[in-house]
Amino acid sequence: MNYDEILRELITAVGAALFFANLWALLKRPRDAERVGATTVARARPGSPVRNQAHPSEKRVLAQAPVARTITYMLLGFVVMVAGIASITAG
Repeated sequence: MNYDEILRELITAVGAALFFANLWALLKRPRDAERVGATTVARARPGSPVRNQAHPSEKRVLAQAPVARTITYMLLGFVVMVAGIASITAG
């Protein structure tokens, strides 16, 4: 096994990981919408400890995966995965 073959396999694996991770984010989007709705209500209440501006939270959580970005990354991952599979079978 030489380094060329290992590189082809790594490229295929990275493309597949990018494709399937973004597919998972797209499938999980409806559950994220429910979660965002619950936190939005908590932030909107007057006197809510969630709204404390003196100590803003360090960690920012993306509410939902943006559809256009997710589909773009899925397509990119798919193309890289297919190119990697093609290079493995051709070489």
